[in-house]
Amino acid sequence: MLSDQRASDPSAEGSAPAMSNDDLIWQSLLSGSGITLDLPSPAPRVTTTAASAPVPPPVSEPVVPPVSEPAPVRERLRHVDQSSPAEPPAPMAVAPIVEPDPVEIQADLVAADVAEPEQTLSVDTGSIDWLASFASPARQAEDAEELLRLTADHGSLVAETSTAVEATPEPDPEPATPRERAVALAGRLGLAYVDLTEFVVDATVVGLIPDNLSRRHVALPIARAGDRIMVALADPQNIVVLDDLAAVLRSAIVTVVAEPEAILAAIDRYHRVDSEVEELTSAFTGGLEAEVDTWSQDVGDQGTDEAPIIRLVNLVISQAITDRASDIHIEPGRDDLRVRYRIDGVLTTVQRVPRSMIPGVISRLKVMAELDIGERRKPQDGRISVTHSGRTVDLRVATLPTVWGEKVVARVLDSPVASLQLADLGMLDRNMGVFSASFSKPYGMILVTGPTGSGKSTTLYTTLATISKPTVNVITVEDPVEYRMPGINQVQVNTKAGMTFAAALRSILRSDPDIILLGEIRDEETAKIAIESSLTGHLVLSTLHTNDAPSSVTRLIEMGVEPFLVGSALDSVVAQRLARRLCGRCKEETVATETELRALGVPLTGEAHVVHRPVGCPQCSNTGYRGRIALHEVMGVDDNIERLASQNSPAAEIAAQAEAAGMIRLRMDGWAKVLLGHTSIEEILRVTL
Repeated sequence: MLSDQRASDPSAEGSAPAMSNDDLIWQSLLSGSGITLDLPSPAPRVTTTAASAPVPPPVSEPVVPPVSEPAPVRERLRHVDQSSPAEPPAPMAVAPIVEPDPVEIQADLVAADVAEPEQTLSVDTGSIDWLASFASPARQAEDAEELLRLTADHGSLVAETSTAVEATPEPDPEPATPRERAVALAGRLGLAYVDLTEFVVDATVVGLIPDNLSRRHVALPIARAGDRIMVALADPQNIVVLDDLAAVLRSAIVTVVAEPEAILAAIDRYHRVDSEVEELTSAFTGGLEAEVDTWSQDVGDQGTDEAPIIRLVNLVISQAITDRASDIHIEPGRDDLRVRYRIDGVLTTVQRVPRSMIPGVISRLKVMAELDIGERRKPQDGRISVTHSGRTVDLRVATLPTVWGEKVVARVLDSPVASLQLADLGMLDRNMGVFSASFSKPYGMILVTGPTGSGKSTTLYTTLATISKPTVNVITVEDPVEYRMPGINQVQVNTKAGMTFAAALRSILRSDPDIILLGEIRDEETAKIAIESSLTGHLVLSTLHTNDAPSSVTRLIEMGVEPFLVGSALDSVVAQRLARRLCGRCKEETVATETELRALGVPLTGEAHVVHRPVGCPQCSNTGYRGRIALHEVMGVDDNIERLASQNSPAAEIAAQAEAAGMIRLRMDGWAKVLLGHTSIEEILRVTL
């Protein structure tokens, strides 16, 4: 409650109260923070004096109201409320009974009814609660409608009140977006709306509410002023939530409204595992003797509790999934263990763990992946399935012996490829037309090329989800099976058991397949069987490691496949790269410079090309990028390219023929997506040659 501070002139009526120190802090917090406020002007102080009070008419000349006018409000309420029990009368003293004069009673009632509407209560603006400053005209209108609705349930009062009220206006349309719904809720409750993507959250107050409680109640502390804490809520009307938060915070709460999705995203962003990891590492190292030689540590030699190790590994995996990481790198060093995440194609160091925890962390990951914890000299591959936020996420684990210990890399397979559509690939119209024509055929070979981590598997699985039907038999051979899809037969390569790509491919050809997906063409035997399968009435999809689409033709020939078979079997080749997508909230428009146009190979025509550049905001962790977009180079194999392939022509000649037929090179495809505002020139120059 604000203190009642008056202006220097006490006689001035209607002056606003002076602001306290806490209010100045709130004003500085709210300024430029993205909060939408609708504050009413302070109500003036109105005081009823004896001089302004109406004078009742003389008793000697009573005024009788006309019969046609309704009775005073007090009398009407008295008639309506006759059913309610009355208070028992007080004991009467013994006194002579005197009959009242009817004329005097009538005069008193008339005087009271005339004077009653003119009286106005005094409003103390200096003692208004701070939350009351968020009152808005929308709230006042809502209160008026609620009052009318409540009074409309009292029988005889309905007709008399409804005659004095205008017709209710048509209700506003229901808000469509979460932001509109949050703004409407804030206006209806008279609270402030906060845009958490713009508001600078105070990191010192975020941890006052535990992570699990914040997620359960969709609430996040965002600021502090004095002894009051501002909490962003999705449902400020839930009294149970407010009670729980008050019990945890033990402080006065100021509630504001935000979208549920924005609050959950902010929880993911600010509730980091750093503090928890520090507690776990301190708890773990605290149990070790100071004189223990960490270089001689073994998993079996550690007598400390393994619970911190298990919790640490779970936190690292959970945070990686939350941060949309594609890979987790656990790298032992001389003095510590470094944990890095690859987010949007860029590695970022997120944690460093003491050297004493390295054996336990590596062994825990190998146990989860069902690997041999006793084998430390050879690389191993495995798989981990974890549950995160109610969904199952698979991780492909690979170990690699180094001079400081075993390095572990876990690929997070969290892309919902089964629900992706071809439009999600982001191909230009020309590229999509060529690609769609190739996989619509009943036979042939489609190759997707690119380096590791360029999205080849996602493109193949999206294509497979499009063409897979109950009327066709789809079989895949992968090492390992990255995405498990219903309705198709997926085979895992097992080299130790003799199940190689070539052996599996020979076996599935006897299983009456219609569509075959090969995880990768690695050797001559696999390439020959894949080519022959496509020539015998099967649609074959596979990947290959080449820099561009035309080079895949010469690569297959170099692997030992006959040139005339390559030209006859290939139907299309897609080269792919992944570039970071610009953050849609903070990107800014600019004009491409002449140097940038020359670097991209864009002809200089003097035209000003409007492009976008990254800026950085809380939503994209101040990187300017959020998510990734694919760049494509789609080469359709026509008669001319088939002839060049059969003649074993060089890749440059094949590329020139493909460009003459309309193929768009990777860099030009990226330039087209720069003009569309999807990515930046710097990203195109980084990922393409």
